[in-house]
Amino acid sequence: MTIITDPLVSTEWLAAHLGDPKVKVVDASFKMPGVLPLPVDDYLAAHIPGAVFFDVDAVSDHSIDLPHMYPSADQFARDIGALGISSDDTVVLYDAGGWVAAPRAWWMFLSFGHLNVRILDGGLKKWRAEGRLVDDGKVTPQPGKFTATFDPSYVRSKAQLVANLDSRVEQTIDARAANRFEGSVPEPRVGLRSGHIPGSRNLPYNLLFDAATGTMKPIDELRAAFDAAGLDIARPVVTTCGSGVSAAVLTLALYRLGVRGSGLYDGSWSEWGLQNGPPVATGPA
Repeated sequence: MTIITDPLVSTEWLAAHLGDPKVKVVDASFKMPGVLPLPVDDYLAAHIPGAVFFDVDAVSDHSIDLPHMYPSADQFARDIGALGISSDDTVVLYDAGGWVAAPRAWWMFLSFGHLNVRILDGGLKKWRAEGRLVDDGKVTPQPGKFTATFDPSYVRSKAQLVANLDSRVEQTIDARAANRFEGSVPEPRVGLRSGHIPGSRNLPYNLLFDAATGTMKPIDELRAAFDAAGLDIARPVVTTCGSGVSAAVLTLALYRLGVRGSGLYDGSWSEWGLQNGPPVATGPA
């Protein structure tokens, strides 16, 4: 199986490969808690033909009282196999067009050793805007045979980020909106402190895609956005956000710029922002 370097695939490519039994399409849409309708209900109402639904809250470690933390390799293999996906399949992920959750699922597949995974550029939004077919209802696939081996270098823990406060070996860049990063508004998750990890930079994830089409911005614009945020892409970098989902949009953009070895802080602000947690900074980066 060919190893894919550019993770993005076009709607034209996917339309041409929809009939391929080795191409598995996955709706990985996500919304903040309390936002209705639920992503799974959106999926049931309209999805790309043959797509199964990836629930980032279900494919997670339920023993931890934090949102959608990475599961074990055994659980990931079991959950992905139940979606009808096997280790020799090409996985194409999409979301509703907001570039929120498909990159998180993409990073999870890579973290667990499945390299042949891609993201539909523009997601369902672009697919529908082009008048392409959608289905409704649930897809119930035959279970696949999926194996997973976790590579811990893809993620960072709170302890690693705390140690990095002094060492500053890795840059930290936060995908949340500027007012949340600066601590000028309350966090949407009740009970969290406001602000950011000391020393981190800020690049709101929505600046990296075109809101009108849902497609990711060109490479030169991605590079300019990181430059403007004060990030040196030649140095090690960790992405963070509210709960480890939208951070992966930055991770994806960095990957497309040739960065390898970046880490994603899985707990993100849902963990760091807890009361009596590590130091918090406020104001601009």
